[in-house]
Amino acid sequence: MFNDSSSRIVERLREWIAAAPPGARLPSTRSLVADYQASPVTVQKALRTLSAQGLIESRPGVGTFVRAIRTSRPADYGWQTAALRSPQSPLRPVPTAMRSASNDVIAFHSGYPDRELLPERLVRAALTRAARGDSAWSRPPAAGQPELQSWFAQELRSSTPAGVTPPTPNEVIVLPGSQSGLSSVFRALAGSGQPLLLESPTYWGAILAAAQAGVHVVPVPSGPEGPDPEELDRAFEETGARLFYAQPNYANPTGAQWPARVAERVLDVVRAHGAFLVEDDWAHDFGISTTATPVAARDDSGHVVYLRSLTKSVSPGIRVAAVIARGPARDRIQADRGAESMYVSGVLQAAALDVVTQPGWHTHLRGLRHQLQARRDLLISSLREHAPQAHVEHVPKGGLNLWARLPDGTDLEKLTRDCEAAGVVIAAGTEWFPAEPTGSFIRLNYAGPNPGAFPEGARILGQSLERNSR
Repeated sequence: MFNDSSSRIVERLREWIAAAPPGARLPSTRSLVADYQASPVTVQKALRTLSAQGLIESRPGVGTFVRAIRTSRPADYGWQTAALRSPQSPLRPVPTAMRSASNDVIAFHSGYPDRELLPERLVRAALTRAARGDSAWSRPPAAGQPELQSWFAQELRSSTPAGVTPPTPNEVIVLPGSQSGLSSVFRALAGSGQPLLLESPTYWGAILAAAQAGVHVVPVPSGPEGPDPEELDRAFEETGARLFYAQPNYANPTGAQWPARVAERVLDVVRAHGAFLVEDDWAHDFGISTTATPVAARDDSGHVVYLRSLTKSVSPGIRVAAVIARGPARDRIQADRGAESMYVSGVLQAAALDVVTQPGWHTHLRGLRHQLQARRDLLISSLREHAPQAHVEHVPKGGLNLWARLPDGTDLEKLTRDCEAAGVVIAAGTEWFPAEPTGSFIRLNYAGPNPGAFPEGARILGQSLERNSR
């Protein structure tokens, strides 16, 4: 006969549990009462104690069971080292522009416009209508919804001068964002191991896409008015490249816009070498004192592969873009897209088309122009007052960023750490160079949140630069 105290029952049941396999069912309460000649209250108290210790678990209506205790151990992924071998290209860290920042910091690093610069009312209404339509249930064509293809073609047609054949909707491929388009273009038109000419500095995403495609990157210096056509001609001649990636309008990070004469000369060089210009028109909607005029509007012989994105101007949540290409180049890009993603969400395509065809879209863009100008000018004046060491050599006529040259010898890693410790996040310019940087630069986004904090952010940057130079 056993002692009827709950502690004695707990001790004996612990011995039983230790010998039982995980998941074993304990005797019923009635059986325990009989075995230990204890009252039901005493048995229930003992069971609650064992449950609190994590040894048993009760399943209402089923019974009480030994808990399956699993010993945690460090995961061993060493086998993957042999399976994966060395990566074909160096693994790059997440770019600063993609970092999230808390609301209590001054964010100069972002690559996207602040929410208040987006057509939020239009987007909400468009998504509601798209969710109710057929696009929510049907698979769209691989190249995109015909109506959206027509819109992209018509927009480029509106910039096409007389005597140049405009693009057709069939030459448009809708993309889930322009970044995936870059990857496809580089793979389809250059190929692994082949040379690819890139403006320098240039968009970090293009550098990343080139690395993943396995192409051999050849930097071409580019200034406030774009690349020197003679330097570009020499690069084509020396490398045998057939692809040149560039941002003729409001380049990221410099804000440069090619004059018409430079665009014509670059196009002549590309044609002379039987090559392609990959034109990334990511900032088409962000003109301030000028309007974006695509180089693709001047070409009807298939030398320009044109990328047009709506992601930043409509909403980061609606990742829709397009590539316009002619001839066999279009077919090769489409084949790569089919292997990569098959098609773009019909709901997102319908929502994007809804937004850009509303009368309020052009009203929004007119207001956006003035908002961007006010923010750009505020940041420039704040830098001149509080951080004159950060010299903006070129005031951009559009886009989202300022490109600031810092004193030679500036320790960018220390500067970014010091600024962040003081509540300001900046992006070091090294991320925008496909090869060695030509100096110390930072990229500052004037489209981020809380423009009222720009003067304070510039003051902190200036103080950090002073400490850096000591």
